[in-house]
Amino acid sequence: MGVFQRLANIFRAKTNKLLDRAEDPRDTLDLSYEKQLENLQKVRRSVAEVATAKKRIELQAAQLQTQGAKLQDQARQALTQDREDLAREALSRRAAVAAELAELENQHGQIAAQQEKLTETLQRLQGQVETFRTRKETMKATYTAAEAQSRIGEAAAGISASMGDAGMALQRAQDKIADMQARAGAIDELLASGALTDLTTNTDDIQAQLDKVASGSQVDQELAQLKAELGTAPAAQLGAGAGGTETAGAATEARPEHPEVNP
Repeated sequence: MGVFQRLANIFRAKTNKLLDRAEDPRDTLDLSYEKQLENLQKVRRSVAEVATAKKRIELQAAQLQTQGAKLQDQARQALTQDREDLAREALSRRAAVAAELAELENQHGQIAAQQEKLTETLQRLQGQVETFRTRKETMKATYTAAEAQSRIGEAAAGISASMGDAGMALQRAQDKIADMQARAGAIDELLASGALTDLTTNTDDIQAQLDKVASGSQVDQELAQLKAELGTAPAAQLGAGAGGTETAGAATEARPEHPEVNP
């Protein structure tokens, strides 16, 4: 095989593959159905032509029959007028008409048989074309459904393939969020410890430490006050009650029976 032949075969194979890829089976089926309708229409025209020819023969046969009957009457009239020669001529022409009529009847029979055969063929072809039309529509619907299913599958496959990229994007976003939160927390700690100065406020780091100590002292004072209110106050009340009784008794003993009345 020569180089040019191989190139031609490769080109033909590539062309056929491109044509197969570009071909839509639904369009091909519709085109085939249209061609079948065209052929069916040709058969119908043939049947109509045969029927027309048969009708023409029937009309010619009717004319010959009329002509033969007329010649028969002319021969009878010629005999009544003692014109045997005219009667013979009329009968001779009638015989020719009869022969022609017989030939027409033979042709009529052949054409009638041909018409019947074409009519049967037409009916059979009509059934086949109708069956093909039904199968064509069914196959087109099946192909459309398969095409839709294929597109859905391709879309689902694309979504599945992109889910990995989406997951990686989510992970990167989460890592960035965690990093930013960690940086924000570290900056807050540095600001609280005084290692960094918060430029948004007028308080320096020394004042921040003093405010922190003052806040702690205030908390200690409030805590001591709460302890005093909850623990020390009841004990003092109990001690005051016992001491008051003893004091009252001592005062009673020290009081004289007859106190002196100051003038």
